Amino acid sequence: MLFGSMHPSWQKLLASSQKLLTEIETQLLFDSSMTPPKAVVMRAFEKPVESIKVLLIGQDPYPTEGVACGLAFAVSKGSKMPQSLKNLMKELAQDIPEASNQGELSYWSDQGVMLLNSALTTTLGSPGAHAKIWSSFTSKVIKALDSELAGKLVCLSLGEHAKKLSQEITLGEIVQATHPSPLSASRGFFGSKIYSRVNQALVKRSIAPIDWSC
Repeated sequence: MLFGSMHPSWQKLLASSQKLLTEIETQLLFDSSMTPPKAVVMRAFEKPVESIKVLLIGQDPYPTEGVACGLAFAVSKGSKMPQSLKNLMKELAQDIPEASNQGELSYWSDQGVMLLNSALTTTLGSPGAHAKIWSSFTSKVIKALDSELAGKLVCLSLGEHAKKLSQEITLGEIVQATHPSPLSASRGFFGSKIYSRVNQALVKRSIAPIDWSC
């Protein structure tokens, strides 16, 4: 089901990972407290590969019931904004004041921003519980996307965990910043101007910038 949930272009690009996804799915069957719901685990792969301009690497889903929605840092409709998402919006307000900042990150996804967590699932109440399960797959995704887009990718890497994963990118450009969590946001995330920096990198590659309003 996980492989079949992806857009056909992703199925083609990641054909060699189909067996790995089946193995991951088998492991997840034993976790009755998994989040997000299985139906949206692969939501980051719903858009065609060729539509991706920016890869935003997160860590893992919010471990609170009903919050995670399959997109990194985004939340299900009706959920309160967690502090990391609030901090993303605070930085947006400072970096691009004219952009709306209501936290509806699906607008970013619609413009070609892939909101990819390094682990696509976790256990309720246990951040990072599935990190090892997903690590090989997400590394393959990042490497394949970078190769497929051949220099037409900008990666927004937030935090040390994402920094390690972004080492798979050799053709695209990496915009690095501290993670927006309340534990680290004041140590380099605020004032990082990640949004304008990503747009500058896109324009440099003759790619239309992102309207970061959300």
